[in-house]
Formats: sequence, C-alpha cells, structure tokens
Amino acid sequence: MIRSAKISDAKEILRLVRFWADKWRLLPRSLNDIYERIRDFFIVEREGRIIGAVSLAVVWEDIAEVRSLVVEDGHEGQGIGRELVEHCVETARVLGVKQLFALTYVPKFFVKLGFNEIDKQTLPHKIWSDCVRCHRFPDCDESAVLILLEEKKG
Repeated sequence: MIRSAKISDAKEILRLVRFWADKWRLLPRSLNDIYERIRDFFIVEREGRIIGAVSLAVVWEDIAEVRSLVVEDGHEGQGIGRELVEHCVETARVLGVKQLFALTYVPKFFVKLGFNEIDKQTLPHKIWSDCVRCHRFPDCDESAVLILLEEKKG
C-alpha cells in the first residue's frame, strides 16, 4: 500500500536514497531537501519498514517530475517501483498535470510504463533550477523520459 510520507519518514527515505546514490544509480539528496519536500513523497511500507519511495514534484503549470524513485535492495522486481510510478501518474492526472517526466539512469524501466525517451534539451528551462545545484551539472549523464497525460473525464 502506498501512502503519503510523514516527517518521521525522512531519515528512512534518506537511507534508501543514499544507498542508491552511493552506487551512482540515483542523484543524492540531502536530509534538508527531503524535509523541505516531504509533502511530495509517497512511500511503500511493509512490517513497519519503508521499502520504497518516490517524489512527485510539480515543476510548472503543466509539467511535473518523478524524482528519487527508490526501492530497497532485495525488494527489486516485486512491482514496488512500478506501483510508485503509477501512483505518481495518477496523482499528476488528478492535479491536472499534462506532462510527467523523469531524469533517470534506467530509462528502460520507465519506457515499460509508457514513458518515451526524449532529448533533455526539449524540456522547459524551468526544470533546470535544481540541476544547477547538482555536482554533475552541466555534464548530466541521465536520460530523460516523458509521458503525456490526459485528464480523466467524469
């Protein structure tokens, strides 16, 4: 079951992010950043332990980003990441977002979920506000993926 993150989840989210960031599979986030954006996070918890997390960040009028998608080591391949991304897609639709993107080292995962690989340069300049603070900027080696969303009727 997916739920919205609480402040008390921040350190566990950081633990997961750091694990994958240390393996160069994800960009690092600070604990401060997670606290500031805790309302953007959704988590999967089993037996009192967070085993997956994702952030949905609204970037501009009609575009949002899937960020910091993490699944605890040993729990991959169980559909947790897919469920988290699908939750982001549905939440974005409810918010009226028209485009949802991710910058990722694993574009094939997102393509399986209906995203398309795109040239990063086609994304609006507004999305680069976080990028300029990244230690890999301007030599970002992530791939960009995008899905166009249609608002559900009724």
